[in-house]
Amino acid sequence: HFSDDIVRAVYNACVAAGIDAMEVGYKNSPKLFSKEEYGPWRHCDEKDLNRVLGDHDTEKTGLKLCVMADAGKSDFREQVVPKEQSVLDVIRVAFYAHQVSEAVEMIDHFDSLGYETYANLMAISNIEDVEIDTVLNAIAPTPVSTMVIVDSFGYLYREQIDRLYKKYAAAMEGTGKEIGIHAHNNCQLAFANTLEAIILGANRADATMAGMGRGAGNCPMELLLGFLRNPK
Repeated sequence: HFSDDIVRAVYNACVAAGIDAMEVGYKNSPKLFSKEEYGPWRHCDEKDLNRVLGDHDTEKTGLKLCVMADAGKSDFREQVVPKEQSVLDVIRVAFYAHQVSEAVEMIDHFDSLGYETYANLMAISNIEDVEIDTVLNAIAPTPVSTMVIVDSFGYLYREQIDRLYKKYAAAMEGTGKEIGIHAHNNCQLAFANTLEAIILGANRADATMAGMGRGAGNCPMELLLGFLRNPK
């Protein structure tokens, strides 16, 4: 339910700060999430995107516009138009381990429409290594650009970030894929764990303004910019 003015202000701030990508919202099904109850940014219809961000120019601003599509919650074949008809650049596919087949299908479909894609395996603190390995092996051959370590419950410590980064990097070796980090802040470790992943080699780091996000929130963007010493 963010207003158009708020969305535009966040967009302008991201451009001014030199952020690489802004996630505008979800591409999830209006059949599951009514537009009246959930607002426009649960669905990110093209008319809503164009109303607020229709003048966006990726090359001019240096900012990619992104949405997240959840496996099992997105009418991805009907909801997403070809990239040349949209202001969007990137679609992040979020999925649980048992949904990996659908995630691969979504990635291939979005790639065929011209979008860059990221793969976000969620809730890794709740699954066994063998399940993680199965997912990584399925994602490695896909055209996805980034495989993201997602600490959905803010449960992980530095040592676990280290182990998971090495596992993800080994699985993606030779594919040209980047490793990303998406941390939640339940133990107040989102910033620390994000730094650890960056130090190890993760080149895609997620953060939110003032750390605002689901539950305990995410890594605060302003802290991350300070650490990275962004020239802007």
